Amino acid sequence: MYMTVTEASEKWGVSLRQVQRLVIENRISGVQKFGRAWMLPADAEKPADFRKKKQLTKINKKDELAFVIAATTIPMPRENPDEILKKVKAERLRLIYEAELSYLRGDFARAMDCYHETAHDNAARLRACPLAIATAISIGDYREYTEIETFLKQTDQTGTESNIKAFAQLSLATAAVSMIAPNMAPDWLRTGDLSALPLQAKPNALYLRAKYLHCIGQCDSMLAVAQTALTLSSANSCVTVTDIYLRVTCAVACYALGQADEAKRWLLETMRIALPHGFITPFAEIVTALGGLVEQCLKQEFPDSYNTVIDQWKRTWKNWIAFHNRFTNDNITLVLSLREYHLALAVSRRVPYAKIAEQNNISVGRLKNIMREVYDKLFITGRDELSKFVF
Repeated sequence: MYMTVTEASEKWGVSLRQVQRLVIENRISGVQKFGRAWMLPADAEKPADFRKKKQLTKINKKDELAFVIAATTIPMPRENPDEILKKVKAERLRLIYEAELSYLRGDFARAMDCYHETAHDNAARLRACPLAIATAISIGDYREYTEIETFLKQTDQTGTESNIKAFAQLSLATAAVSMIAPNMAPDWLRTGDLSALPLQAKPNALYLRAKYLHCIGQCDSMLAVAQTALTLSSANSCVTVTDIYLRVTCAVACYALGQADEAKRWLLETMRIALPHGFITPFAEIVTALGGLVEQCLKQEFPDSYNTVIDQWKRTWKNWIAFHNRFTNDNITLVLSLREYHLALAVSRRVPYAKIAEQNNISVGRLKNIMREVYDKLFITGRDELSKFVF
């Protein structure tokens, strides 16, 4: 016989939140999970000295976030990454690993469910935000993203500890660099000053720093940052999500630099690590960026994964475009520089290029180059589409 968490809270005379914490902290024996619901033995008793225990185990928010990050950046065994789910005992931590594994395999629904299950635990929720944002982008769920964004902005504005504020900003930067909006990245990510972040969060921050450099066209620096971060964080017998994405980043950087053979080497190396475990998402995300190289490598060594990766790319690319359009509409004055925005306004009003160039003291050729950059940032091709963004 079992009782629900709500029934336990009524029986014990404590809040629903307190019972949920007891379950998460493994302080109740015999708890079972059915779907998304926790069920407690009907005869389970409230743990003794609950209030005293709560006071003794209370830790400040800064230490709690650092603990959660440290406990969820433990490398996974390369031969069987799912073993990490058996090694991590606390449910709040296991949810984060399960979300990562689900995301890598393209199970975005389960990845988002894992994020939702951290709602009662701010430290775990904050830790899960970067992946939740990536998931929202992959499924094109802009409403979900705005809810995450609101939580992160509130955390940034009300947080008193520098590492809490920095991690909230880091999570928001996930959207900025994914949407090719480098102007929205925090100043410390632009400069590479990661001192405010917990130590274990720095590899992921370096990955985002590399993506930021890609956004601004500094592919040499992008490659250097990714390689350095990989040297510092990788281990032969283990793997992390960040390790996989740093390798993919190296492939993208090499391809952008015209080093196709080196890009292929990085790509195949990453596929050999990831694809045997069904980790298809990192490759589906870069099909467009590598101009046929992903398909070539899949056909060469992983033909059984070809359709799975390409099918996911087709779905998520459409979602990315839809998400990008909504994001850009809401953040147009941040996606574009002030100068680009003013020029875009004039162009969208169909002011002749010669007149715009004269008014801004630039050549017509320079204006055309700037507008090409604007169109690239907005993923559009002409004035008609431009007017939808700027007005």
